[in-house]
Amino acid sequence: MSNYHIKHLEEYFQVYRKSVREPENFWEEIAEEHFLWRKKWDKVLTWDFTKPEVKWFEGAQLNITENCLDRHLTTRGDKTAILFEPNNPEEPAEAISYRQLYERVNQMANILKAQGIQKGDRVCIYLPMIPELAISLLACARIGAIHSVVFAGFSSTALSTRINDSDCKLVLTSDGSYRGDKTIDLKGIVDEALESCPGVQTVLVTKRTGSDIQMKKGRDLWLQPLLNEASTFCEAESMGAEDPLFILYTSGSTGMPKGMVHTIAGYMVYTAYTFKNAFQYREPDVYWCTADIGWITGHSYIVYGPLANGATTLLFEGVPHYPDFGRFWNIIEKHKVNQFYTAPTAIRALAKQGTEVLEQYDLSSLKVLGSVGEPINEEAWHWYNDNVGKGKSPIIDSWWQTETGGIMITPIPYVTPTKPTYATLPFPGIQPVLMDETGEELKGNQVEGRLCIKFPWPSIARTIWGNHKRYKDTYFSTFKNMYFTGDGALRDEVGYYRITGRVDDVIIVSGHNLGTAPIEDAINEHPAVAESAIVGYPHDIKGNALYGYVILKDFGATRDRDNLRKEINQIITEQIGPIAKLDKIQFTQGLPKTRSGKIMRRILRKIACKETNDLGDTSTLLNPDVVQEIINEAL
Repeated sequence: MSNYHIKHLEEYFQVYRKSVREPENFWEEIAEEHFLWRKKWDKVLTWDFTKPEVKWFEGAQLNITENCLDRHLTTRGDKTAILFEPNNPEEPAEAISYRQLYERVNQMANILKAQGIQKGDRVCIYLPMIPELAISLLACARIGAIHSVVFAGFSSTALSTRINDSDCKLVLTSDGSYRGDKTIDLKGIVDEALESCPGVQTVLVTKRTGSDIQMKKGRDLWLQPLLNEASTFCEAESMGAEDPLFILYTSGSTGMPKGMVHTIAGYMVYTAYTFKNAFQYREPDVYWCTADIGWITGHSYIVYGPLANGATTLLFEGVPHYPDFGRFWNIIEKHKVNQFYTAPTAIRALAKQGTEVLEQYDLSSLKVLGSVGEPINEEAWHWYNDNVGKGKSPIIDSWWQTETGGIMITPIPYVTPTKPTYATLPFPGIQPVLMDETGEELKGNQVEGRLCIKFPWPSIARTIWGNHKRYKDTYFSTFKNMYFTGDGALRDEVGYYRITGRVDDVIIVSGHNLGTAPIEDAINEHPAVAESAIVGYPHDIKGNALYGYVILKDFGATRDRDNLRKEINQIITEQIGPIAKLDKIQFTQGLPKTRSGKIMRRILRKIACKETNDLGDTSTLLNPDVVQEIINEAL
């Protein structure tokens, strides 16, 4: 029996039971029936969470691009694979067929090979949301190079850190990028980053904005002349199932970002299977995920998942509010989008505009609405459901992470009854558990605890690049023999899951995971700053915003505080990127600390949220008086 496309709730429960009772048979059937393999596996699964080590489809040989491109050529060669919608609505959209995409990927792959890139080499991709971005990922995969995409909103410091950590030899970028009414000098950011990246030998530059840029002789090459000469045929490299496909960095709660490593076969099988079911994709649907390919959502659900299913996937360069707040609705109407996957931040920003703009567009093509990046609040859920979906398009409130590679807990549209704010039920193959702080499993329903997964799934990240110990410490040391997600969750009376947020020092702002430590490190570099602490507080658009408590070296000094706030945010922008700027900065003479010197963020969080009636026990603090001072000075 093929479990590939679940159509009703009873079938979901049958499929789920099988996936938990006979996981190896379950995944083997899906892998065998729906993908191309050059050589079958010797073993479906080997795993040990104490090491931790996970291997799926060991011994198999394949190439993911043959599954995303080659195999569609005979049946879908002329079908649109990527529909590119540029930032400027006056610029025509571009439909790239599977055959054209196959040829463009091969040309790019041949260029990479000509630049000396071989199987296992790392390539950094720092590009805007243009077709070359998706093509670059696939070109790397075609020849067995490992791609490391860095979101093109990150600063030069963040970029160089990631390039050096994974020792990239080549960078793909563009002269610039468009974002709404702004033009961003991407090449300038790359030049600055590469001043401290000795390993990079080549920079390939694609033309997007036509900006005047510096080209460094012997290192920088324009891409177009090379493409004009490149062959449209490139033999796909035969890859092992467990060879790395890509590295993608995610914020850590401490300092250095973590380079999550995803391997080929398991990731392909899982992203393809989740895409098909979570969005109930059917031919000839047009699917649109508004994320950036710089994040895992873009990797899994703009590129690999849709293309492995022969889908039409829309790639949007712009922002929701340019040239006006009708842009998303205009695109849905124009391209007759059937599945729409976006972030709660975008939904809240659009809801704030009311329904007048929305009512000017025909959204009747929509069949499925998705939400990703953070739990969607009830108000936004209802607005999305009532006004965008008109009560007819189910909302999939999907929970997953960079580390998980694919959607883990989600309603399946037209299958799972939805419930606002709940991610509902685990996807087939996913075995979630809730743990209490002592490491005991919380059984039954109506419980709340820390969300763990007790059995491996095919797209779990295998390690942190160059630091397996950190991988073990971060995800497998809190609870024995479990993958710890870092999130809290509750399970309701029917077994539905609701994600309650991070339990560590990572704050989700506009769907981006921001570790507090790197932001605090940046602030502390300001010459006037002695120490700082960051917490999140609720924000009606971003979900959470950042609140900074900053101790100055000379608190009484007469300085322009507003200017100081600007300078602090400038440092954050330079070191991390504008997404990490603080909405509020409170200068204070001290921070609440335990006797061992640990900052009590719980108290700071309550003050930021204006919940000062019950601060819990403050008697254990080294300096309990400081709490009242901070409350008195609170913004």
